[in-house]
Amino acid sequence: MSTPWLWYISRASGVVTLVLLTLVVLLGLLTAAHPRPRGTIPVLAMGLHRSLALGTTAFLAAHILTAVTDSYVHLGWLSPVVPFTAGYRRLPVGLGALAFDIFLALITTSLLRHRLPDRAWRMVHRLAYALAPIAEIHALLMATTSEPILLSVTVACGIAMTGAAGWRWWHLDADGRRRAAVAAQEWS
Repeated sequence: MSTPWLWYISRASGVVTLVLLTLVVLLGLLTAAHPRPRGTIPVLAMGLHRSLALGTTAFLAAHILTAVTDSYVHLGWLSPVVPFTAGYRRLPVGLGALAFDIFLALITTSLLRHRLPDRAWRMVHRLAYALAPIAEIHALLMATTSEPILLSVTVACGIAMTGAAGWRWWHLDADGRRRAAVAAQEWS
């Protein structure tokens, strides 16, 4: 089945997915940071993080289902799950499939968090540092230059996630310096 509406829905749901993913990443980085920015309420931020992740899942499902259903590009049902198997735009679609697989791992381990050791959950959740740039590159490669608004949104999301990750890594370094300074003190 091919109709322009499937393409529009796929495109729109992909953009909404990227915006929601950006918010989820920002909130995840915010709640993981020590010290947290002034005025943040960790419980509220974590609840919003989880709710937005659920919304991201719904829009991602719509994005994939409409892309696969649209017969114009002939993706097939395997391409969104197995990276780099698509006949249509193999690299960008493959990156999208890779991002989807990482997203599935994050969602699955988050749903099973109460049954997993904390260290295992954290290890898998750190894959978000790979998910964000892979999804961003997928979006940039699939975006067309004839749509400057979509391209601007995609670039803005990338800048926001990169800036937040840089802020988080800077605070990790600051935490390490503080711990090293305390450890170097004499404890008599």
